[in-house]
Amino acid sequence: MTMFLAKKEMRYAKLRYSLIIGIMLLVSYVVFLLSGLASGLAHEFEQAITDWNGETVILAEDANKSLNASQLTRGDVSRVTAGDKAAIGVFNGAVKKDDGSNTKNDVTVFGTEKDAFLLPKVTEGKNFAAKNEIIISQNLADEGYKVGDKVTIGKYDEKLTIVGIFPVTYYLVSPVVYTSLDTFTNLKYGSQPFSDDDSKPINAIVVKQAKAVLDNSDKNAEDLQAIKTADFIEALPGYSAQNLTLNGMIYFLFVIVAAVVGIFMYVITMQKAPIFGVMKAQGISNGFIAKSIVAQSFMVGIMGVAAAAILAFLTSLILPAAMPFQVLPLQWLVYSLILLAVAVLGGVFSIRTVTKVDPITAIGG
Repeated sequence: MTMFLAKKEMRYAKLRYSLIIGIMLLVSYVVFLLSGLASGLAHEFEQAITDWNGETVILAEDANKSLNASQLTRGDVSRVTAGDKAAIGVFNGAVKKDDGSNTKNDVTVFGTEKDAFLLPKVTEGKNFAAKNEIIISQNLADEGYKVGDKVTIGKYDEKLTIVGIFPVTYYLVSPVVYTSLDTFTNLKYGSQPFSDDDSKPINAIVVKQAKAVLDNSDKNAEDLQAIKTADFIEALPGYSAQNLTLNGMIYFLFVIVAAVVGIFMYVITMQKAPIFGVMKAQGISNGFIAKSIVAQSFMVGIMGVAAAAILAFLTSLILPAAMPFQVLPLQWLVYSLILLAVAVLGGVFSIRTVTKVDPITAIGG
């Protein structure tokens, strides 16, 4: 009966309730868009790390959880006792085709062993095996690079050969390249001499298991620090600040939804005071009227949020590839429930107005 009354009233005042639904739709639409952008950006920051399938990252203790600031050597790998471990070095540079074109693309180069557990599976071509061989992510291949191409990276004079392509991945929003540790060392340090292989620099050691035993007994070597992968991701430059900013905007929009729906429902309730007075005079309880207002807020929320989710999903299908956007169904479901809850909460604010309506005064007695 409560829902019947709510529907009848909404049909009678179509324009007023259409305005509320429209505002609910627009605010919810912005929430879903910001959510998709936040998830997409976060994904492009840390996807490569997630793809490693490692539980722990070993860095230099004084690196402040920064991969680029961590300076280790290949010899430090023997100081880590773990089931599966892999040395990794990182180098940021620009890749350029050896075809006379001036097109360049920013990339993150990871150097590691050719049989490292963290390497992605190649979908085209083969894995690197020799010096100056590299494999690239599909998002870099989409820029016109293919197996067999000769490229240069940074100031490294020697030509690098693309021998394989693996699925799309990013690190700090740039495509990813994998190569051998020797090629990585040449890329980053050029002709700088090293006494032996153990003295050649790396940036981190990735461990597949959650626990690793570290040997920090050598006072002449960098102390090692084990960091959980999740904590390592949170420490990525700009990652937390970016997420906090975008999520803060989303949470603020929840407050706006509650305020907008609350104000609209309050105004409508005030306009209907004479009607509520007549209803009370006929013996209809405050509880029944209150339930009707809450039901209207619920229906406004359902229609606005559902339409916004559909519109946001359709928008994601036409967004340019350069704009990171990720639809996370579970997250969208949670946000939908929150939006619905705050819409109902906005309607609850006007219930007190109903309880104060005096039947005699409202009908002009």
